[in-house]
Amino acid sequence: MDNPDYRRIELAIRFLEEHTGNQPSLDDVARHLGLSPYHCQRLFKRWAGVSPKRFLQYLTIGYAKTLLRNSASVLDTAYEVGLSGPGRLHDLFVSVDAVTPGEFKTLGEGLVLRYGFHMTPFGECLVAEADRGICCLEFIDREERSEALAGLSAKWPSARIRADEHAGESVIDQIFLHNGTSDRDGVKILLRGTNFQLKVWEALLRIPEGAIVTYGSLASAVGSPVSHRAIGNAVSHNPIACLIPCHRVIRSTGDIGGYRWGATRKKAILAMEASHRGDL
Repeated sequence: MDNPDYRRIELAIRFLEEHTGNQPSLDDVARHLGLSPYHCQRLFKRWAGVSPKRFLQYLTIGYAKTLLRNSASVLDTAYEVGLSGPGRLHDLFVSVDAVTPGEFKTLGEGLVLRYGFHMTPFGECLVAEADRGICCLEFIDREERSEALAGLSAKWPSARIRADEHAGESVIDQIFLHNGTSDRDGVKILLRGTNFQLKVWEALLRIPEGAIVTYGSLASAVGSPVSHRAIGNAVSHNPIACLIPCHRVIRSTGDIGGYRWGATRKKAILAMEASHRGDL
């Protein structure tokens, strides 16, 4: 299963990024994708909600720095008001359930994990859930299903893992196929990590859609004097993409930085969130 629209957008983003200094036109992007300018514009606007030219603005460090300045106190504010706020995910109340120390040691013994593969605007993903909530949501590319399942088994080696094409389907709909209604069930997630990782992941949940923070501000939010490398390591081990928004953490220089599921995908997610807020 693949998403041809996202593949074309991914190519477009890479082209825009590589040629930002030349300010490529719509015709340039369309030619690179092998599409007419008309179809390129329609595809891009249908997917991202904005034109390639507007999207190009986001790929500048200057824009990211402006967004960082506007988001300087976003974590402090979020802790005061809770998880609610404007944006696509914020009417989803996220309930976090961490495994107990005993469950951590037994590596998921007694748990039944159901998994399925689902398409999103950012490509295919693997979702796994237990009765207590979603425990895995990660993007995969093309022929990575077996590798992704092996990784899931490695994280929960004592759990019983079963295929279920409907596993996580409702959560995917809530995250990516928002229908404009606010009367929706909350999302439950089940996390297995160290105490420090759990603190970082819970702090990530406080970052509103369309906002970004630095690794340093995230460290301050969790009250940790540890190095940014330790924060970055915890961020990179986030097991639940998008719902726990590790993509909203960037470098203090304004550089977007890396992402477990690809830097291009990170840019795409951030830009789409910015378009939802009308920031692009």
